Amino acid sequence: MNTPVHALSLKEKQRKEREALILQTAEEVLLEKGYHAMSMDEIATRVGVAKGTLYLHFARKDDLVYRLFEDDMERILHLIKRVTTMKGDARTKLASIFETLYESFFDQHGQLLYTLYNSIEVNDALREKQHGVMRQLADFVASLLDEGKKDGVFTTFIPTEVMMRVFFSMLSPKAYQQLMAEKKMASKELVQHVERIYFQGITIPS
Repeated sequence: MNTPVHALSLKEKQRKEREALILQTAEEVLLEKGYHAMSMDEIATRVGVAKGTLYLHFARKDDLVYRLFEDDMERILHLIKRVTTMKGDARTKLASIFETLYESFFDQHGQLLYTLYNSIEVNDALREKQHGVMRQLADFVASLLDEGKKDGVFTTFIPTEVMMRVFFSMLSPKAYQQLMAEKKMASKELVQHVERIYFQGITIPS
């Protein structure tokens, strides 16, 4: 007897919902305990599923972390695609990238991934995945900087590679954590100040 199509669809929907809950729980455990202390047993208990069910979704702890990285990297690639279709000059497009990345780096998920990426516990496969996406983003930023130079928006006296490196160095959330904590400055306000400093440094005065 064939199983009705709608029953299969419901089963798949339940599987996806359970997987989303597993990922959310894994992120919570990572934030609380870190990569090393995170265990599949605890994740299964918190989700309310058998350990065997958890392994049907993710065979290893590394697979869970890889998926968290992968989702974040897909978000960055989507940003690149969106900016390529935007109207406006190179500065407008760069500002959009800057603001979006800044906001994502300062949310809880972004800080978790930043910490994991800089941890010696992260395996080479995870790091190579992030390297690949960040290379694409770096190349895109460099192309916008070159475009801005060609159009007379950005100075030609500063090498593009230097401009690009400074762009990303100003996105580090750790550099501003104490300032935000002491001054109670919102991330949206902070990004406006940092963005102004960057663009005033590379833009040709009108």
